[in-house]
Amino acid sequence: MTVKDDSFTDWKNREEIAESMIPLIGRLHRERDVTVLLHSRSLVNKSVVSILKTHRFARQIAGEELSVTDTLPFVQALTTLDLGPSQIDIGRLAEIHQADDRGLSVAEFTAEAVAGATGGNKIDRREPRDVVLYGFGRIGRLVARLLIEKAGSGNGLRLRAIVVRGGGDQDIIKRASLLRRDSIHGQFQGTITVDEAESAIIANGNTIKVIYADDPSEVDYTAYGINNAILIDNTGKWRDREGLSQHLRPGIDKVVLTAPGKGDVPNIVHGVNHDTIKPDEQILSCASCTTNAIVPPLKAMADEYGVLRGHVETVHSFTNDQNLLDNYHKADRRGRSAPLNMVITETGAASAVAKALPDLKAPITGSSIRVPVPDVSIAILSLRLGRETTREEVLDHLRDVSLTSPLKRQIDFTTAPDAVSSDFIGSRHSSIVDAGATKVDGDNAILYLWYDNEFGYSCQVVRVVQHVTGVEYPTYPAPAV
Repeated sequence: MTVKDDSFTDWKNREEIAESMIPLIGRLHRERDVTVLLHSRSLVNKSVVSILKTHRFARQIAGEELSVTDTLPFVQALTTLDLGPSQIDIGRLAEIHQADDRGLSVAEFTAEAVAGATGGNKIDRREPRDVVLYGFGRIGRLVARLLIEKAGSGNGLRLRAIVVRGGGDQDIIKRASLLRRDSIHGQFQGTITVDEAESAIIANGNTIKVIYADDPSEVDYTAYGINNAILIDNTGKWRDREGLSQHLRPGIDKVVLTAPGKGDVPNIVHGVNHDTIKPDEQILSCASCTTNAIVPPLKAMADEYGVLRGHVETVHSFTNDQNLLDNYHKADRRGRSAPLNMVITETGAASAVAKALPDLKAPITGSSIRVPVPDVSIAILSLRLGRETTREEVLDHLRDVSLTSPLKRQIDFTTAPDAVSSDFIGSRHSSIVDAGATKVDGDNAILYLWYDNEFGYSCQVVRVVQHVTGVEYPTYPAPAV
């Protein structure tokens, strides 16, 4: 048999193993609210090829691919345990088990590693919590996709309604079509139908009421059977406490803004300061996509090296706020054609750092350039560190942070020498460190941080909502602190 034949046979064998994982992972998710991860990447509802590609990510750890042959026994072991709602990382299980010298079997080691989620230790499954989207633009539709995807067992978050302004004939059909097909993010994974008589979109069995209103005061959500809901404002029309408080109508318990909050509205970057949210806080902000991109790596660098000062330059994809062709705009430059120009603009991300990292006293400045790409941006973070270091040390540190720390869901790491912006469309991390572009000279470090300013940010929004509603389940093995 030739080497070529050996490689093909090996691939088919791994396909078969990955295929056998799918029903096991699906049952764990549907029946027990257990999400199986592989180095912080969910394997729920993934195809055979996607599972195999995710396993290749383990090359970031030891320079070699993690085999499905190694991880399947851990999935099988999980199905035998009395598990409660949790997230379990089989990549970390395999890695730690390999380094364990006690001679425990996979079943014994797995039972010990996830003991906090089994038997008398397991937490109760949460009752479904209603979610309302106010506005249905780029972020609103991506958040909708994520909420529908995560509906899983029917527990956790449940998208009940979308509030929009009326748009004339076939409005609901057009909005459903925009949810179904996206020029950047591709087809919706599932089925979507429209019930015009009931003004509802049915997506993967989830009935989502479409409510037409020009103002928050026009809606009584309890009339639609919605109670104790989280409302996500995707419009950005109101950004202070007074304006956002208009959403606290009958049926709405909390309001989450998908834009930087003003005044005393808490700006939350999940993974960094979400634990500071007070239980009785009704209004909060998820800050901006750029703030979510720079704050996690900034914290990682400050914790390890100290940061004396910094500057962030964001090279940002154009957005709906700009014009396709030159036309009037209230801002100085945003009226010029977005697909044809690089446009200098401002960013509030640098000043927002103080809200997310109040203990960081270093001054951080920032500026931004909008460029002619429709999605994925890059933040160039230039830092003066508290001590001298080397490029190798910084990269080792950030790689470890991306794999084992509490920030592993926020920070990703790539060593691809030919990586470009479109490679990161659909990334669920808020920031991806480009190892090849990183520069370090003594106490100066420059980090190049890719981020999907639409989808990665939407994932952060959903994480915040999961946290405030109590459906953010613990992860095993616990991340290193």
